[in-house]
Amino acid sequence: MRERVVAACDGASKGNPGPAGWAWVVADETETPARWEAGPLGRATNNIAELTALERLLASTDPGVPLEVRMDSQYAMKAVTTWLPGWKRNGWKTSAGKPVANQELVVRIDELLEGRSVEFRYVPAHQVDGDRLNDFADRAASQAAVVQEPAGSALGSPEPPAASDAPPAKAARRRPAAAKKSGGSSSRTIKAKFPGRCLCGRSYAAGEPIAKNAEGWGHPECRTQGAG
Repeated sequence: MRERVVAACDGASKGNPGPAGWAWVVADETETPARWEAGPLGRATNNIAELTALERLLASTDPGVPLEVRMDSQYAMKAVTTWLPGWKRNGWKTSAGKPVANQELVVRIDELLEGRSVEFRYVPAHQVDGDRLNDFADRAASQAAVVQEPAGSALGSPEPPAASDAPPAKAARRRPAAAKKSGGSSSRTIKAKFPGRCLCGRSYAAGEPIAKNAEGWGHPECRTQGAG
């Protein structure tokens, strides 16, 4: 029996809410992706996709073997490590007295964590030379969200490709300079202080250019497309 299993999980929502998918990947002894699964969720939020990915990973691994879970979702990780004990004490209510969001998923994850050794490790998304397992799960979840079909090693699926929306984003990186000529305050871009996720469903890393849109901060090209 292996002493420890290293894995990663991720969720994606193209629109948040929008077409969503989840994925998990388990590594071999060299931390190379060895076994994985991904699936569609129809229309769902990014938080639901992230929690579903974790729930499916826990349900697909041996509870008797210590597990390291790598995630780029601060929400999902804090939900099950920091906030969950308080929610249970408060009868599944937040500190503000409101019902816990996505409670059914959180309850299911809590049940799957019972009696097991699980270490959660936060890894920033979309980093140069970033975590290989997280990148794999991110690509698999993105593909599942786009095509809305299941995939995985058990199905004989090939390794998931780069996100299908990556090429348009690269092509649109010239747009902010052109938009700046308008002189409007909405054209201003800044460098992100922290990793985050755009309304399109793709993540951005700390240091990447972001711009304000109708629903928060995100990729400059998404703001431009939304204004069209």
